[in-house]
Amino acid sequence: MRFLGNILWLVCGGACSAAGYFTGAIALCLTIIGIPFGIQVAKLGLLCLWPFGATINVGDYPPGCIRIPMNLIWFIFGGFLCVLSHLLFCILLCLTIIGIPFGKQHFKMAELALAPFGRDIHINF
Repeated sequence: MRFLGNILWLVCGGACSAAGYFTGAIALCLTIIGIPFGIQVAKLGLLCLWPFGATINVGDYPPGCIRIPMNLIWFIFGGFLCVLSHLLFCILLCLTIIGIPFGKQHFKMAELALAPFGRDIHINF
């Protein structure tokens, strides 16, 4: 079922969304300051390619205080709009019974877009 859900996701807009995220990641990686943010946008693009069966885990990085300011900068300069767009799609898709599984995937992406620094994505095929 996950495979079929992911194929439907790709055909119905997931590929376009992932292409947008990857384009943004490349644009951010053109500057040295933007590289950490570009990596986080690429994470969202990967999740947007294959969301069914993917899990988001807190990374086992050494504890540090850099994640909090980076997530704050992320949230202020674009993360908030990303979260809002995924939540809007989640609400719209969950209005129908057929759209509920797809709405859950947008909720998962909104969770990652809220604070991507310090989180890992595990894609299960």
